[in-house]
Amino acid sequence: MPQEGTEGNLKGRIEAILFVSGEAVAVKELARALAIDEKELKKTLDQLADEYDYDQRGFLLKRFGDKVQLATRPLYAEDVVRLLQPVQQQSLSQAAMETLAVVAYKQPVTRAEVEQIRGVKCDYSLQSLMIKGLIREVGRKDTIGRPILFGTTDDFLSHFGLTNLEDLPPMPEPEQELREGPGDQEEIIT
Repeated sequence: MPQEGTEGNLKGRIEAILFVSGEAVAVKELARALAIDEKELKKTLDQLADEYDYDQRGFLLKRFGDKVQLATRPLYAEDVVRLLQPVQQQSLSQAAMETLAVVAYKQPVTRAEVEQIRGVKCDYSLQSLMIKGLIREVGRKDTIGRPILFGTTDDFLSHFGLTNLEDLPPMPEPEQELREGPGDQEEIIT
């Protein structure tokens, strides 16, 4: 008989850790905790994700960056909302969304670079996005004053349903923007 916690059902062990953590767990840390190699873990995670999708389970395996998390399947979200009636989260302001878009596409980027692109001050928006955990300080630029460089977080990826930054929609071509004119551009809000 397999010893609990060491040999047992690997899928069950993974589910237990992800369920209890409630947060995203780094694949490397999960492999370490389970005392298995990352290749074996990734193969098992793929199997779990396929099983959850095939059975239309109430949860799914979400991956973003190098982390993995159990999350409610969007198909069943209305049922959960009806039961829990959660307090609705405030959406991001237009200014915060624009600032976040600049950081996401241009990262790592300084406050001054964001302000140059947007044409307005961005201190409040950057601070708000940091408090919400959507952006973070990723270093310092090697220039006079050593300004802070900003980049997005795994919470940003999770919030917008992205696996990695390559999943961001492509930027519009500059020629297209000029042809359309300022009033003809479609507003992108997520």
